[in-house]
Amino acid sequence: MGLFDSHVHLDDGAFDPDRDAVLTRAREAGVTGMVTVGSDLASSRTAVDLAQRNPDIYAAVAIHPHAASSVGADALSDLRSLAARPKVVAIGETGLDFGGRSAPVEAQREAFRAHLALSRERRLPVIIHCRDAHREVLAMLAETRTAVIMHAFSGSVEIARECAARGFFISLAGPVTFHNADLPVQVAREVPADRLLVETDAPVLAPHPHRGTRNEPAYLRYIVDRLAEIRAVPVEEVIETTAANAARAFGVPG
Repeated sequence: MGLFDSHVHLDDGAFDPDRDAVLTRAREAGVTGMVTVGSDLASSRTAVDLAQRNPDIYAAVAIHPHAASSVGADALSDLRSLAARPKVVAIGETGLDFGGRSAPVEAQREAFRAHLALSRERRLPVIIHCRDAHREVLAMLAETRTAVIMHAFSGSVEIARECAARGFFISLAGPVTFHNADLPVQVAREVPADRLLVETDAPVLAPHPHRGTRNEPAYLRYIVDRLAEIRAVPVEEVIETTAANAARAFGVPG
């Protein structure tokens, strides 16, 4: 079983000059599965197209909290159609972002509720974007019956414990490799093995030693290596565990 990147944005314009080479490097680095995640209708369509053209790529479709004001009846109808396409394995990323760059809060809440309803309708897991809004996100997820993936987890150890207790998957990204990563390291020690996922969130959040440059799925190994060190287990165990968890979370072949 190879590395599984549970969250990447392969549609991003940063990959336009060399997307095929990026995918080749990922495969050469041992990445055998990826979920490319939409952030608006256009990127969701591209995600679906990439998944249909590549056997090792799956798609998630959604409208990001930053663009929540665009989530109207027509957009939701288009999103519903995309969610029914082959190899769409999740709704996301969706959630709440109170970091100051997003849409108005009430628009975010309405969009989040609509995405959760679509997740229930399609019986697909939901990928959660959460920034400075963990308590409200957890409250809104209280009635969720599908799998939940907390993407690029940035909450406290207490929030991580609560997510794990609810059966949510917790996905860790490049920040766990940073030199000043005290909180991510504490969280990485706490996440139960059967709830742990790994991701690059490429092209952003590049891990050390590539911090500050364009990220790509081939760099997932740096995250896995660091997690093995933090958790004091073999690297192969982290690879196998996180890939098996991704297969369960997304309902894809292991």
